[in-house]
Amino acid sequence: MGKPQKKRSLADKVRKTKTSTEIKNNPFEVKINRKKFDILGRKTKHDVGLPGVSRSKAITKRKETLLKEYKQKNKSNKLIDRRFGEYDTKMAPEDKILQRFAMERQRTHEKKDMYNLNEEEELTHYGQSLAEIEKFNDAVNSDDESEEKGLLSAELTASHFGGGGGLLRKKTSGDQQEEEGSQRAKSRQELIEELIQKSKQEKRERQVQKEEAQELTEKLDQEWKSIQALMVKKTPKAERVDTPEEKPKLEEYDMMVRELGFEMKAQPSEKMKTPEELAREEREKLQKLEADRLRRMMGDEVGDSTQSQIHISADDLNDGFILDKDDKKTLSYQDGKWNIGEELEEDKDEEEGESGEEEESDAEEDGEDGEEDDQEEEEEEEEGGNSEEEEEDGHSDLDSEQESENEEGEQEDEEISAQPKKSLTKEEMKAQQEAAKAELPYTFAAPESFSDLKDLLHGHTPDNQRLIVARTQKCNHPSLAVGNKLKLQKLFGFLLEYVGELATRSPPELTTVDKLIPELYGLCQMFPQAACQAMQSVLADAGHSMEEVVEVKGHAGFPTLDMLVYLKVTALLFPTSDFRHPVTTPALLYISQILTKCPVKSLQDLTSGLVLCCLAVEYVSFSKRFLPELINFLSGTLHLAVQDKSSLGYTVVPPFRSSGKYSDLLVLSTSESCKSWSKKSLPLSATQHLELNSDLDRDNHRLMCLSTCLDLVKRCCLLYKDLTSFKHIFQPIKTLLSKHLSAQTLPEPLQELHSQILESISGAPLTCIPLVFEKKKPIPLKLFTPKIVEVLDYGKKRGSSREEKERERLKHKYKKEFKGALREIRKDSRFLASEKLNEVMNRDAERKRKVKELFGSLATQEGEWKALKRKKRK
Repeated sequence: MGKPQKKRSLADKVRKTKTSTEIKNNPFEVKINRKKFDILGRKTKHDVGLPGVSRSKAITKRKETLLKEYKQKNKSNKLIDRRFGEYDTKMAPEDKILQRFAMERQRTHEKKDMYNLNEEEELTHYGQSLAEIEKFNDAVNSDDESEEKGLLSAELTASHFGGGGGLLRKKTSGDQQEEEGSQRAKSRQELIEELIQKSKQEKRERQVQKEEAQELTEKLDQEWKSIQALMVKKTPKAERVDTPEEKPKLEEYDMMVRELGFEMKAQPSEKMKTPEELAREEREKLQKLEADRLRRMMGDEVGDSTQSQIHISADDLNDGFILDKDDKKTLSYQDGKWNIGEELEEDKDEEEGESGEEEESDAEEDGEDGEEDDQEEEEEEEEGGNSEEEEEDGHSDLDSEQESENEEGEQEDEEISAQPKKSLTKEEMKAQQEAAKAELPYTFAAPESFSDLKDLLHGHTPDNQRLIVARTQKCNHPSLAVGNKLKLQKLFGFLLEYVGELATRSPPELTTVDKLIPELYGLCQMFPQAACQAMQSVLADAGHSMEEVVEVKGHAGFPTLDMLVYLKVTALLFPTSDFRHPVTTPALLYISQILTKCPVKSLQDLTSGLVLCCLAVEYVSFSKRFLPELINFLSGTLHLAVQDKSSLGYTVVPPFRSSGKYSDLLVLSTSESCKSWSKKSLPLSATQHLELNSDLDRDNHRLMCLSTCLDLVKRCCLLYKDLTSFKHIFQPIKTLLSKHLSAQTLPEPLQELHSQILESISGAPLTCIPLVFEKKKPIPLKLFTPKIVEVLDYGKKRGSSREEKERERLKHKYKKEFKGALREIRKDSRFLASEKLNEVMNRDAERKRKVKELFGSLATQEGEWKALKRKKRK
């Protein structure tokens, strides 16, 4: 057997732990705060401190407080005991129980007695006892119509609502005496008869009282009338003397108030129609007119269609409808006899005159519809501007009510209008058919291609072409069908292409282009996105073609007339004053590129350039945007009119040259041509085909180009007069006009332009001032002199008052506490961050462990499955 072990005592265990802790702590790590000398009254803390002791205490304290708060941050499962006296330590448990029991009994007692009425209390209503009011002793007979109507007597109530026994049980004292005397009880029938007699007697008495009261009232009224005259001190009417009383004149204010009361009040107008309703009405109107034209073309009579419409109210039941004319007779009684026929004849005469006037107006309307040459009236009909039709259609229900009063006259009008008209002869019918064939159709289908549009407009006058396009828009309005929007968008592109083709014809049909531009504008306002894309494609094609030509040849020619028309249409359809616009900005860039990259080689090119300059001025007229290409081209055009080009005081910018083959295009061949020249506008057809057979024609065209150029220079001077560098921009033009292009060699209209341009350039103020150093130095701003305090005793606290010392002490204490609080907050945030990191790491470790277990179980299952599979194969 082994040697028995000796039990260790508790003191040995304590001694061993002390030695272990002493050995564990390194004596060199012990921190000792040494003091030079002791101060009485001052307590010393932490004279000897072990490393990590204070830190472990702080961590422990944070775990008990801050960590618990963090863990219970979003939890709400805290139980609060709200029983009476639970947290009161001064109360004994028996007192708490007794108090709680008393409060519970009181709460239950209040609930039970909430609706319990005390029987001893007397309930009143307006000071009267409810017990007395409930007896209902003041009932009156219900058949009574006096002031006491609605009250029932006690006997009547008992007889009707008492079950029949009330009359037998309830008896008056007189009845009891009679019964005692007669010694027999009355039957129920006798009691009811007595009750009826009594009620009738009471009713008669009340009627007599009412009649007496009425007689007394009338008597009192008569006596009051006789007394009233004495009280008011007025003489009776019989004794009055009629004297004309002068009425007081009304004041001006009262007259104005009365006039305002009789003024005409505003009446509600008709409801405004939506664009969809207007489009539907326009299409129905055109369809009706087209049906009328086709009927006339086929030779049918159109008398029924020209009859005036009879407006019938919605409330009219058409009671006065009579088929036979002979049945309608007007009866009247005069001088004791029936008067039949006289009034009828008079009414007939008047109504025949009225119907004749209506037929004349209808005939005039048909004539206006049938006229082909009067296009303005047809356009007004298309636009809904026919005032006569509006007046006819403008009847209201009030008018129909007024007409219903004169039904007889209306029936006469119907009979007269329903009378058969005379049939037309063959010649008249043939003439009518020819006129209907010559008329323009009223309805058109939307063209599906450009060739369809050309076929539709071919052979028509410009006015008719515009009318065809307008009617096509109205018949195919987007609100009338689903596919009409796409059709009209295509129509805009076809019209744009058609306008370009009209401009390329020889001679160009510019009148037709002018007529079609309003229709283009209407379509552009209806479909701005499609119009923008169509115009952008035209400008892009022109710009790309010009760039290709410039890359190959180094220069390009001026655009043809169709492109000039497109640029003009762009300015009409889209705004030119925008800072940036998807259509007008590329168009302006295209114009500036043409003015810089296209050399002027002939008078035709110069005409195209001046037309582009006019368009450029139109583009920048609102925005006043400076366009240097425009000024350069105008100065180059004036350079072409200078004869002596040896000494120039200005520079010539490309595409112009200072000297060479095409530098004398505007030099006149003879000075005599100035005498016969008259000022005219530059024709647009000259940009496409210019025929100048003689020198006189050439000189006239040169003078026209020079006149246009000077006019454009004048407009540019007025446009750019507010620029700071105005004089510097127009300095070359001023030098050219004053020194090289004298006014004596020009006609009188051009001499006036010449002088006006020089005056506007020289009279403009010189706003561009060069920068110069100032002669005197600028006066500096006033500065405050700093306050200098001499400090003689460095590092020593200077004497001050008691308040200042207290303030300094509080400041120092505040800074110390503030720094301590910041330090603690940083330590708390660091502690919380470490705890959060530990939580995240623990969650990650737990997740990895579970994932590892899952993978292990899956691997085990996979192995078992493979082993089972192998076993099955064997």
